[in-house]
Amino acid sequence: MTRVLVVDDQFLIRAGLVALLRAAPGIEVAGEAGDGAEAVAQAAATRPDVILMDIRMPGMSGIVATERILAEAPDPAPRILILTTFDLDEYVYGALRAGASGFLLKDSGPERLLTAVAVVGGGDALFAPSVTRRLVETFARHAGPTSEPPPDLRALTGRELEVLKLTARGLTNLEIADQLFISEATVKTHLNRAMTKLDLDSRAQAVVVAYETGLVTPGGGAP
Repeated sequence: MTRVLVVDDQFLIRAGLVALLRAAPGIEVAGEAGDGAEAVAQAAATRPDVILMDIRMPGMSGIVATERILAEAPDPAPRILILTTFDLDEYVYGALRAGASGFLLKDSGPERLLTAVAVVGGGDALFAPSVTRRLVETFARHAGPTSEPPPDLRALTGRELEVLKLTARGLTNLEIADQLFISEATVKTHLNRAMTKLDLDSRAQAVVVAYETGLVTPGGGAP
């Protein structure tokens, strides 16, 4: 059973999401929140598996709430799926850097929403990696310097770098396995080790780091 917390400041949207999730098999609605501060409190109180997080809310935004929830959550931390009206939203990029597992457009159909919840709740760290890669590429071109230096990739082995590079290019674990002639389980092992060495919590963060360190360049694949 996947427990989901729904966060959206618009009552009708939130109510619709809650109704959809309650009607779906294998999903339990852990709670709902109308703003970021309430989301942080509900996440701590209910310990959901997945959080559907609206990005633009009055008061505490979804990105700040994402940072707070992931910083304070005991293991295992919830998977946060950002809900946004725009597929190229700078706030979504910030949320991915903060550790969100991916994002979903609000105009996505019910099937896609339920699939996203199932995939993220099942432990896959990123939904629709090619879309996230496009978002990262767009903002990597224009983003100013970050307040923190990017992680040092020298800690990674050659194979871990290869897997990270292909992940950032939007390939799935199965596609990476086929390209490198290794098993899908081995791909997961290399990516998890790379993320541990770089102190990353999600596949989305790994994609962002690959662009910010220059391992992959916007629009050009691997340099």
